[in-house]
Amino acid sequence: MKPSSVRRQILVLTMVIPVLAGTGCQTVKPWQRGTLGDAIMRPDRDPLGLAFSEHVWFSREAASGGRGVGGGGCGCN
Repeated sequence: MKPSSVRRQILVLTMVIPVLAGTGCQTVKPWQRGTLGDAIMRPDRDPLGLAFSEHVWFSREAASGGRGVGGGGCGCN
């Protein structure tokens, strides 16, 4: 291996390892579950906003429903 390749690998590792170490899992305590279960945390809490998002998705992707499914289209309805 070339010395520059080794240096590059070391540089990448010194940048990636702290990022991976900083993204850990957090245990949710029983008294915090009430906050996470609140209606404000639900993505479908606002039916009008959900309908608007679906319309924008339909117009942009030429797809109906299934927000996680890939699709394509020009968006010119």
